[in-house]
Amino acid sequence: MSFWYPALILLVAAERLAELAVARANTRWSLAHGGIVVGRAHYPWLVLLHTGLLAGCLLETALAHRPFIPVLGWPMLALAVAAQVLRWWCILTLGRQWNTRVIVVPGLPRVTRGPYRLSRLPHPNYLAVALEGVALPLVHTAWITALVFTALNTAALTVRIRCESQALRTHLRPAPPPEHA
Repeated sequence: MSFWYPALILLVAAERLAELAVARANTRWSLAHGGIVVGRAHYPWLVLLHTGLLAGCLLETALAHRPFIPVLGWPMLALAVAAQVLRWWCILTLGRQWNTRVIVVPGLPRVTRGPYRLSRLPHPNYLAVALEGVALPLVHTAWITALVFTALNTAALTVRIRCESQALRTHLRPAPPPEHA
């Protein structure tokens, strides 16, 4: 394993820490504005899963001596970077409403701009998570990590999306109809 792959994983870990800092600030704001936390039971599993993704990337490449294969690695690196761009586009678009936990402030309108306007998916942030979960390990051919994360993430996101969708339907105002030019 070359030096640059662990450095990439450390950069992603640093990005996760930045997310947590944003989430903490948004949690304080949301709770101060009457925010309701739902889905507490699945959150520790998501933290464990995302930590496991990063650890698995490093462990599999080191222990199984996975090579960097340029024809696979470079496109996967581009996809992993695209996933980060999409993730931060979602974070910036949602503003104070973005969080790593499911917290809704009753009465706020549902966000329908940015990636939420362009995507047929109600949760484009989870597309970023899924893409990263495949791409980041495959940058250095950690295919077992990619498969295990994808399987576990599919199960976790099924629970998470149901929880979040119900919370949004219950507590947020419907989005205003789009304006036609």
